[in-house]
Amino acid sequence: MKNPIAKYLMCAYAYYVEDNPLVPDHEFDSLAKHILENYDTIEHRHKYLITKEDLEAGSYLGEYPSIVKGAVRAYRIETKEELKRRVWLILYLILMEH
Repeated sequence: MKNPIAKYLMCAYAYYVEDNPLVPDHEFDSLAKHILENYDTIEHRHKYLITKEDLEAGSYLGEYPSIVKGAVRAYRIETKEELKRRVWLILYLILMEH
């Protein structure tokens, strides 16, 4: 995820709505701090949804654009597929050693 606003919204949605975090708490807190420190220079079409107060609190209980919901789903699928590829590669390498 290149844009920190998109990542923040996705991570907040996964945590607060799905109760299934994408990142550990400390990473989410660091992301909030980064956005807060750079708030005036970051551009994103959904930036208006996140206030500086949200970032200071390290939470987001606002509305989520539908694209965020779909992006979280797609990210989880992509992550699962990458994990499967890695497992198969490891198994292949183990089998090749014997």
